[in-house]
Amino acid sequence: MQNVNISPAKGNRKFLKKLETRKIDVQTCFQCGRCSSGCPVADFFDLQPMEVVRLASYGMEEKLLTCSTIWLCASCDTCATRCPNAIDITGLMDVLRELAIRKGIEPAVPRVPAFHLSFLESIRRWGRTYEIGMIGAYKIRSRDFMGDMKLGLSMLKKGKLNLRPHSIDGKSEIREIFAGKGKEYER
Repeated sequence: MQNVNISPAKGNRKFLKKLETRKIDVQTCFQCGRCSSGCPVADFFDLQPMEVVRLASYGMEEKLLTCSTIWLCASCDTCATRCPNAIDITGLMDVLRELAIRKGIEPAVPRVPAFHLSFLESIRRWGRTYEIGMIGAYKIRSRDFMGDMKLGLSMLKKGKLNLRPHSIDGKSEIREIFAGKGKEYER
């Protein structure tokens, strides 16, 4: 992390209340570093997971919403599993991404939201991922039409990608999820 003076007095209290309502208690972190040392993608972050938690505990919303870490987090839950205080770091990253989108803050890694939207669109439509359709939607959103072409062709030749989608049982339950039934909190 860069040398930046942070202070709880400068923090956003509304942001801290939002975390509290989502039952994400960042105040219990004592900076042991287990979350950061176990993170499989931490080498690509501009802020380590423990730095994100510390900045969140100080209410430094603006700094967090503009960092690339929240977009690169794989949501694998390794950090939360290793945390001796059971801080929901993955949930914190979700909240930060959601707030950034709501506030219209340009993602530090623009392709991640494009992939996320393409993935969700595929789930909403088919009840599972239809890879070819999802990849097509992602390519259109990201405007990266030729990237990964060799990999895609190789996967197609090996039969790893189905040309036709197949549906699942329980699509009505998937529709209910996307309709927002059973929401724990306001989105």
